[in-house]
Amino acid sequence: MTEFTPLMSFAGGLLIGLSALLLMLTWGRVAGMTSIIGGILPPLGADWSWKAAFLAGAILAPLALSLSGYEIEYSVPVSTAALVVGGLIAGIGVTFGSGCTSGHGICGIARLSRRSIVATVTFMAFAIVTVFFTRHVFGGML
Repeated sequence: MTEFTPLMSFAGGLLIGLSALLLMLTWGRVAGMTSIIGGILPPLGADWSWKAAFLAGAILAPLALSLSGYEIEYSVPVSTAALVVGGLIAGIGVTFGSGCTSGHGICGIARLSRRSIVATVTFMAFAIVTVFFTRHVFGGML
């Protein structure tokens, strides 16, 4: 079981919010990770460079934290097959939801977008139902 880390969680949330704000202020873009990742895949668009830089920062920041001596705890409590199925389901949801949790949940709600608020409530409701079923109904089958 991982330990409760409210200060690190708060700091992480502040950094995510700050990066989303800076991206909006400097480039006029929403920090939706799905569209950012999609933007660095061929064929490359004209704005691929800021997307690559944004992703590099998202990858290098935890690496730098780890190299500074801080131990980043994580666990993957499901099988690789469950991760693949979950990724495919999330990809379908991103397509039909016109965006991902970062785009709607962080940027959309901050802009008071009704569409993003509804999308985020939907994401959260399905996440709660999924956790309930995987932990209490299906138990250790996954």
